[in-house]
Amino acid sequence: MNEQHSPSRFETLAIHAGQEPDAVTGAVVPPIHQVSTFKQDGVGGLRGGYEYSRSANPTRTALEENLAALEGGRRGLAFASGLAAEDCLLRTVLRPGDHLVIPNDAYGGTFRLIARVVERWGVEWSVADTSNPDAVRAALRPTTRLVWVETPSNPLLGVTDIAVVADLARSAGARLVVDNTFASPYLQQPLALGADVVVHSTTKYLGGHSDVVGGALVTSDAGLADELAFHQNAMGAIAGPFDSWLVMRGIKTLAVRMDRHSANAARVVEALVAHPRVVEVFYPGLATHPGHETAAKQMRDFGGMVSFRVAGGEEAAVAVCDRARLFTLGESLGGVESLIEHPGRMTHASAAGSALEVPADLVRLSVGIEAVDDLLADLAQALA
Repeated sequence: MNEQHSPSRFETLAIHAGQEPDAVTGAVVPPIHQVSTFKQDGVGGLRGGYEYSRSANPTRTALEENLAALEGGRRGLAFASGLAAEDCLLRTVLRPGDHLVIPNDAYGGTFRLIARVVERWGVEWSVADTSNPDAVRAALRPTTRLVWVETPSNPLLGVTDIAVVADLARSAGARLVVDNTFASPYLQQPLALGADVVVHSTTKYLGGHSDVVGGALVTSDAGLADELAFHQNAMGAIAGPFDSWLVMRGIKTLAVRMDRHSANAARVVEALVAHPRVVEVFYPGLATHPGHETAAKQMRDFGGMVSFRVAGGEEAAVAVCDRARLFTLGESLGGVESLIEHPGRMTHASAAGSALEVPADLVRLSVGIEAVDDLLADLAQALA
């Protein structure tokens, strides 16, 4: 877009950044360039820099420009999944003998990738409560190259002060990575708070409709961006044209969806806190949440993810998941429909027996955008 007249407000960027009308037809939505290769005007004579869709594709370029604008970064890169994005980042930045710090509450797939794949080629890792700056400081080593943060975290909704941890990482010669999937760039922009790289599973709130799998990296470091782009092409786990188009379609309504997700979640939390069968509720919007003040400082709102512990232990928690009807039992999150799951047996099963093991009586909700009274009624009967 013309920088002199480019918009700066998020809602406008979500619809227009990287989305110029097609130069040939005037189509207001970027077309799906479902193509593997591009005609060259003589050897090396590339039209717009396109030669082969693993290296670059116009539909993916549009998404990557959009993602960079939304996160306030220099460059965005779109991948086949969130874990593909993480894998590219880890293999770009780390070498055998390097060390990284991971949170004690993190997505099970991230833990599995680091503990069972990355460790095998000589990378060391340790766990820290990233909501506690002293714990992060104690975990840093001379060989630390990355500090990895989820905020809010998955599934216990922990909150990390991004600016504080960014300073700690920088002082140790390490980079800070923030998984911004739970918040989305509408609610939180880690790069502005000092993060070096933002990670997304675009499958979740960015796509928003449970119909696409994808991932993304965004950074403002030009040199790192070039390294990541080289590895993206060399490793090849890129977002396809149709998947890129679906994520772009979802992003256009991200702001209004996140407002509704957050409003519905607040009502759900209110009901859960008052319910006699609920032992504990995890939600950064609660004034009693230890990270509430930090979340209020660095987030626009508190999001649509809620977790809670059920009286009666693991079997009682599983029974709640089984009895839910409007809340669909399923993995993933961030879609327009509400989901319910048992993290210990589902998304975080790979963390069993580790420092990242989640409580057995925990239930996680992805609160959708349905009529909130219908959601409250379903939870009431599931908890009865």
